[in-house]
Amino acid sequence: MKKYLLLLLFVLPLFLTSCDDDDDDLQGDWWKVSGMDSAPMKLGAGFVIDNNFYIGTGIKEKNDTRLKTFYSYNKTSNQWTKLTDFEGTARTEAVGFAIDTKGYIGLGTNATDDCLSDFYEYDPSTDSWTQIADYPNAVHSAVAFTIGETAYVGTGKNDDDDLLKTFYSYDPSANSWTKISSCGNDGRYASCAFVIDETGYVVTGYSGSGVAKDLWAYNPTSNTWTEKRKITNYTDESYDNDYSNITRRYGCAFVINGKGYLACGGSSGTITNTWEYDPSDDTWEERTSFEGSGRFGAIGFSFGGDYGYVVSGGSSYSKSSGYYYSDMWAFDPTLDYDEKDSYEGN
Repeated sequence: MKKYLLLLLFVLPLFLTSCDDDDDDLQGDWWKVSGMDSAPMKLGAGFVIDNNFYIGTGIKEKNDTRLKTFYSYNKTSNQWTKLTDFEGTARTEAVGFAIDTKGYIGLGTNATDDCLSDFYEYDPSTDSWTQIADYPNAVHSAVAFTIGETAYVGTGKNDDDDLLKTFYSYDPSANSWTKISSCGNDGRYASCAFVIDETGYVVTGYSGSGVAKDLWAYNPTSNTWTEKRKITNYTDESYDNDYSNITRRYGCAFVINGKGYLACGGSSGTITNTWEYDPSDDTWEERTSFEGSGRFGAIGFSFGGDYGYVVSGGSSYSKSSGYYYSDMWAFDPTLDYDEKDSYEGN
């Protein structure tokens, strides 16, 4: 009788584990692609120009070392290349964006945790950096996105630990920043941003009242922000009943075929669930969870095709603790879970 009881106790956890694995019922598949040719790092900044993704700054390993290193990933060759180091002070929690054929990185914190306001332009044709006009505020953990020939940067936290909702636009032809309408009702930091059909979206992060539960859409023509559906659970069965799982800080975002995706990040601990936002009806739907280790401070991006990517990150949002990662993962929302396990070009 004892043998049968022991056998039952052994089998029962396996049965419960398999029943709790809901990824088989969710759409989308993740698989590993070529990892970074660098030490593991988190809280870096990046941007995409044509068929290349660029990443730099951040913090490495567990010794609180800020970085100036800079790399590119080519989607055709699936290869990484080390480039000229970032020109400014080594930093973490910076932001990056691209306008036409140039990339930009700025803001963040230095080795003594002082907030920075300087910005630099990167020219891939010469592998060189040029300092541009400073951002009006010294902040870290802001967000950035580009619509047309203009970049938009905002939110973040300053040296006084104020959470900001201010936003500025950057015009590269005039090399100047212009204050625009503020985002939302509360300041926030460690949020995510993405662009769909000439509209910028800011979502998640941490506000004064806790993890942010609102989503804001920016129209550059009217210079207005519109609040979309709250990120909270709904009793209406037409909506996914796990909306509260969307909230996070230090997550990452990317866009695939007119829909936005959130992955990674967390609150007190890391989360791996992935969510898809459809702007046509202002709804979210859960997709297959990120299949790498849960992480804060990763970077999400896409090349405008059928895949999204997540790279780098760390197991803790603290600058001086946890594990760090250099691996990169691709995501296809149209595949079934575990349908693909290798790189086949993109």
